[in-house]
Amino acid sequence: MRKSRLSLFKSTSMLISVVGIIMIISTIIVVAYVAYSMVSEGITDQISSGTQYDDLAELKSSYSDLALKFDSIKSTYYAEGPDQIKVYNDAKLELSRANSAIENVQSALDAGKPSNEVDSRIEFAKEKLEIANNAYNNL
Repeated sequence: MRKSRLSLFKSTSMLISVVGIIMIISTIIVVAYVAYSMVSEGITDQISSGTQYDDLAELKSSYSDLALKFDSIKSTYYAEGPDQIKVYNDAKLELSRANSAIENVQSALDAGKPSNEVDSRIEFAKEKLEIANNAYNNL
């Protein structure tokens, strides 16, 4: 009877030790996988945001060029009377909307928004800048 209890105790403690080791190994594997996922996602986000910053710089450059064009013809339209001032101001309003869209991209990047949201804001800003460019061309 004593030997059977001792044998049962040995086998039970051995089983508990093996289960504990298996749990420790599985925990290490799960933690390693989560860490790998986080590092991988961080690298991908940094690469994506790098190209988005490049797009933002391009948008700002295009906006600056267009704003200079608007400023160069401002005096001509203001000298021609109220009707031409209204036409100029309507076109200039499109330029202001483009600037607002570009600032929206900047704020999304500064806030660390997801890359797909930033990409959609970049596309919207490009559309607004194109509309402003068309408004300038129609002056």
